[in-house]
This record gives sequence, structure tokens and C-alpha cells, in this order.
Amino acid sequence: MLTVIEGVEIKELAIHKDERGFFCEVIRNSDNFFQNNFAQLSCAMSFTGVAKAWHLHRKQTDWMCTLTGDMKLVLYDTRETSKTHKKTMEILMGETHGLKVVKIPPGVAHGYKVINGPMYIVYVTNREYDSTDELRIPHDDPEIGYDWRAIPPIK
Repeated sequence: MLTVIEGVEIKELAIHKDERGFFCEVIRNSDNFFQNNFAQLSCAMSFTGVAKAWHLHRKQTDWMCTLTGDMKLVLYDTRETSKTHKKTMEILMGETHGLKVVKIPPGVAHGYKVINGPMYIVYVTNREYDSTDELRIPHDDPEIGYDWRAIPPIK
């Protein structure tokens, strides 16, 4: 069963395909989960097997979208006042697992593991980069207890 962290929203993207390729809208200003929040657009690329974790912000909201490749995005709620405090959420996203945008609110730690690369992501933030708002937690933090090396179980 998928754990849902309070404030995290997922927008499945509508893909319009034809013999030339495809088109999709990632984010509109009129999207309920995005309205009037644009400050910065960034992109990143990572290779298969790369894991990056944990990263979070006190004030910044991120909207993340995988364009090529696939990743497992993992979220952990550090907000003491949240109903989902200390809960973990996994989201498979990308070419194979469906294009989507994930809204990551402040206080929700996030990391990802590339399962099919190279993987290109774009992400929008509601604030311009501010190093004082960027926090890190070690990938092997015992309180979170997430194993980035684990493989899916054989079914």
C-alpha cells in the first residue's frame, strides 16, 4: 500500500503521441497545486544506479518531473506537526513508470535512485536558490532507516 505524505501531490501527465513523437504539459500556473509559485526552473542528469539522498528545505517547495529514464523518488516527512510525521513514501516515475510531476513541500526530505538511466529531471521551485534553506541528512540516517541499496523483492 502506498503511504501518502501530507502535502505531497502527484500530477499524472497527459501524453499526446503521434508518429512524430509526443507532447505534454508539465505545469501550468493555473494548476491547483502550483498557482503563482514560480521562482526557478532547474534540470539535472544522473546515471543508472546513482542514488542521491537526503535533501530538504525549510521554506522551499519543489515540483519534480522525470523527462527521460526512470527513478524511484523517496520522501520522508520530517515535520513534527504533520499527520504523517516520520512516514516514508516511494514513487516510481519516468519513461517506464509514467510521466508525472510531484509536489514536495518544505520539511519533506527527498532523495532518488536512478533505475533506468541516464535520467533527466526538471524541477521548479517557488523560491530562488538559497544555500541557507538547503539542508542535508545522511543517506544512511538510522532514524529514517531507508536502505538505498535494497533491490525489489522477487515476486
